[in-house]
Amino acid sequence: MIKNIIFDMGNVLLDYNPEVSLRLFFDNEEDRKIIRKELFEGPEWIQGDLGWMDNGTRYETIKKRIPEHLHPGLKDCVYQWQICMRPLPGARNFVFSMKEKGFNIYVLSNASDTFYEYFPKFLPLDFFDGVMISADVHLIKPDIRIYKTFLEQFHRKPEECLFIDDRKNNVEGAEAAGMRGIIFNNDFQRLSEILHDL
Repeated sequence: MIKNIIFDMGNVLLDYNPEVSLRLFFDNEEDRKIIRKELFEGPEWIQGDLGWMDNGTRYETIKKRIPEHLHPGLKDCVYQWQICMRPLPGARNFVFSMKEKGFNIYVLSNASDTFYEYFPKFLPLDFFDGVMISADVHLIKPDIRIYKTFLEQFHRKPEECLFIDDRKNNVEGAEAAGMRGIIFNNDFQRLSEILHDL
């Protein structure tokens, strides 16, 4: 029996879309392509999510690899990328409805420590029964160890947990740890129907 619903954050609760900041801070696609590759797809992003690199170090490291005229835009993106992190339509209502139905509600997300600056604008942290981000435990999905760490920290049984993520490999990691998993496709109505049938 499912008692606990564990949500990923990006593209499940909040709209993670780096293109928003790229379009805001850069005028042409050539420049956006460079920053997209070096910042959002580069190793420093993962290091931030693992809790090993702060924004200042990230900026100083990446700027050495890109043309100097892109440094101001890079800095803006490093420190303000989270402007894209707005609630997905229906996300708040869905989370509230699941809590009202008696489920324990959790967040398990790959995120740097800036999570604590923007996420509470979605819902207060104490609304949730527990929150774990990768930066705090220095583990990143889909590493099975992060799911096991979650279960241990919150004293949850894996067979009583449903994990929801937009990425197939992250769901597979949860399933490898014994949880049920659902790949989210931006359809809360469908998600409600699936939960009703569990």
